[in-house]
Amino acid sequence: MKTVALSIFSVLVSANFLFAAQPEHRFVQLFQFPATLESIVVAEGDLEPRSVGSYAVRVYEARSQKFPTDRFIAGIVRPRNGIIEAVRLDDIDGDNRPEIIGSRLGWVSFRGRFSLP
Repeated sequence: MKTVALSIFSVLVSANFLFAAQPEHRFVQLFQFPATLESIVVAEGDLEPRSVGSYAVRVYEARSQKFPTDRFIAGIVRPRNGIIEAVRLDDIDGDNRPEIIGSRLGWVSFRGRFSLP
């Protein structure tokens, strides 16, 4: 009985690590600004469960449109409690700079302003 329980536990733990490690099971989105060759990447943390963990916002300066994440400029990592469903950029305050707007499933909620240098 202990052997069966240990085997089931091992399978469940292995399945959990496999699920968390697969990149298609996490949110990652790239936004490009062709006029300035700057890009923003919003992503859930690597190897984390979908329901909790972290998300990162990274800003890059590209040397060409072909390689939008050439040069890392700045970024931030924040805790998350829920699943990121969608992210969009929108100028909600009329200053001609887009704010990052996120929507969620579960309990994560974020809205931030990240001005490009």
